[in-house]
Order: sequence, then structure tokens, then C-alpha cells
Amino acid sequence: MNDESVAVDEAESRLAYRIADAAPGCARDAEDELYRLMAPRVRRYGLRHLRDVHAADDLMQQVMALTIEHLRNEQVREPGRVVSFVFGTCRMTVMQMRRGEQRRQALLESNADMLQIADIAVAPRLDHERVAGCLERLPERERSVLVMTFYEDKPAADVGGALGLTFGNVRVLRHRGLAKLRDCVTGARSVS
Repeated sequence: MNDESVAVDEAESRLAYRIADAAPGCARDAEDELYRLMAPRVRRYGLRHLRDVHAADDLMQQVMALTIEHLRNEQVREPGRVVSFVFGTCRMTVMQMRRGEQRRQALLESNADMLQIADIAVAPRLDHERVAGCLERLPERERSVLVMTFYEDKPAADVGGALGLTFGNVRVLRHRGLAKLRDCVTGARSVS
């Protein structure tokens, strides 16, 4: 490690302690400065490991927001080692992003035959990543009901039995899930 990077790490450590020790809302300048110092480094890490500009930007936003939140709430065990915390968080977030991408790909591959059946003349072919992303953002129970109903082709009674729901609950969750999925895919609103 050269002298310049040690000096930067020391500056980041001092800023981390200021954020951790400050009263809520009183360390905004330290948070801004830490973001200014660390965000470009996190983005470069994302570019190197994700090889996608948008994914690197997402990584930068997630990691820096999480770091500042953890510092504010005194959840970083050693604020003086904030650089290690940031890059450890980068590593874990990249692994999580890759697993999400693998799940989306597996979902698309396992349902490719069903997706090809869609009438392309009636509606333009939807972006598979958008559908998978919208499905992934649905609440757990709604997603489970939709997957079991449409991908596994199970009747409502079987879905209810597997998830511990009544027939009526399955119908309500399926209806809500489909409405949220439709709105998300068409861009009317995002899944909440």
C-alpha cells in the first residue's frame, strides 16, 4: 500500500468515526465527504466484477447507502476499518446480484416453452428480464401463489394446502399478484 492510499484510508476512517459518533442528522458533511471518497472506488469495483455500467452504478448506490446507514446506527463494529467494511459489502452484494441473475435465468429457461407460446401478434414480446424482475419483487406469498398456480399448474386447493392458506386466500393473493405483476410489467407502477 502506498502512502497516498494510506492517507485516504485514514481520512475515511476519521469520517466514519465522525458519522458514528454524531447525533442523528449532525454529520451530513462527513457523510457527503465519505461518499465522495468511496463511491468512485466502489463503482470501479462494480465495473471490474459486474462488467456492466448500470449494475456498477446500482452497486455503488446500494453499498454507500448501506454503509452510511450502518455508520449512523453504530452497526459497524470498527468504524476505523470502514474501507474493509465497504469492500466486504461490495463482495457480498455482487454475489447476491449474481445469484439473482442466475435465478432469473433459470426461471426464464425453465419456462421458455410457455413464454414462446404467447401470441406475438396480439402483444409485443415482453422483456423476459422485466417479467422475471417484476415477479421477483412481488411479496413472497403472492409470488409463491403465482408460481405454483401458473408455472407448476397446481389447483388452488393444492396451493392452499402447500402454503397453509384457504381456497379464498389463494384466490385473493392470485388476483392481487396478477394485478401487481401486470402493472409492473406494463410500467403502470412498480411492485410494492
